[in-house]
Amino acid sequence: MDNTRIVSFDDEPLILVDSRDHVLGYESKDKVHDGDGMLHRAFSVFIFNSHGELLMQQRHADKRLWPLIWSNSCCSHPRKGESGDAAADRRLFEELGLKTPLEYLYKFEYKARYKDLGTEHELCSVYIGATDDAPRVNATEVAEWKFMSRDELNRQLRETPERFSPWFKMEWKALQETYWPRIEALISRL
Repeated sequence: MDNTRIVSFDDEPLILVDSRDHVLGYESKDKVHDGDGMLHRAFSVFIFNSHGELLMQQRHADKRLWPLIWSNSCCSHPRKGESGDAAADRRLFEELGLKTPLEYLYKFEYKARYKDLGTEHELCSVYIGATDDAPRVNATEVAEWKFMSRDELNRQLRETPERFSPWFKMEWKALQETYWPRIEALISRL
């Protein structure tokens, strides 16, 4: 895999939806994040290893929104004509060079503004997966990566919450409060 291949484009057509996930149309990635943002489909992937550690990534410095901020293993958007499952698999490989089965957990809507540079307004599907394979990160997408234990991650979130993306903080809370038994079951199969 080419670890410097550009895989994200401002003009890629994203899927505009309403709060019930009905498709309203399509718009470029650049435009859906302008101003107050347009509600669009997105996904977040959480990859755990057999020690129960979460693969975290620091977003690339060139990202328009939340550059150099730590977030979950992988997050992006399905493109026009692409299912959420297919998009999550594609992006996990494009960003981290990983192929592992993903399990859908839940969907939620959120809105978060980043300075005066734009807004994420997403209907986000959350997936989990597990592997002990080492990532082969795409240097155009990821600045740094590391595996973190649940305790260490919770400590850092308490002490320096500003270092983490807003969607990650919401998703991590839900994973711990509602979905942790499913995560433990997934990890136990490694």
